[in-house]
Amino acid sequence: MVGKRTITETEKVVQARLGDIPLRREQMAAVSNIYRAATAVRQHLENSVLREAELTWTAFTVLWEVWIWGESETRHVAEEAGISKGTLTGVARTLETRGLLKRTQHASDGRLVLLGLTPAGEELMARVFPAFNAEEAFVTDDLTADECLDLAAGLRKIVARLEAKGEERREELLAGQAPKPRRSGRRPKS
Repeated sequence: MVGKRTITETEKVVQARLGDIPLRREQMAAVSNIYRAATAVRQHLENSVLREAELTWTAFTVLWEVWIWGESETRHVAEEAGISKGTLTGVARTLETRGLLKRTQHASDGRLVLLGLTPAGEELMARVFPAFNAEEAFVTDDLTADECLDLAAGLRKIVARLEAKGEERREELLAGQAPKPRRSGRRPKS
């Protein structure tokens, strides 16, 4: 593959670059491969099933959250999808324009917005998810069913640890200070 580095090539270059720096290499390999696997799976699904349905990964994730949980507050959908509320606003607008999602005001608190699937959104998810799942099976085809369950259990432990202790660790690392706001990478013009 021209221009694309394999996981084996990357591991060799990382080892050569880091040399004798004292590191917890097994843990680095685990986290690095979580990232690489997630990126590879996302790209595969975006370029196959989701492209056919004219969905981005983020749009699919928003639809998935609302499909699974039912009508939900925007803040919960954004949190579950791992995106900012600002990003959700744009994605929700696009999905609403396509007739897949509807936005309504919360019955008791007019400041809150709820997202729900339209019948067209329900139909799309019922049609797309089996194809999505077929690709989940494709990407894990070299693993046995037990290996899939072991992998899922290991990843679940990582998520559970971060849910239980991540905030405490962040506070410790930041010496009790609030984290700086996220930046897009752009810097103010001088």
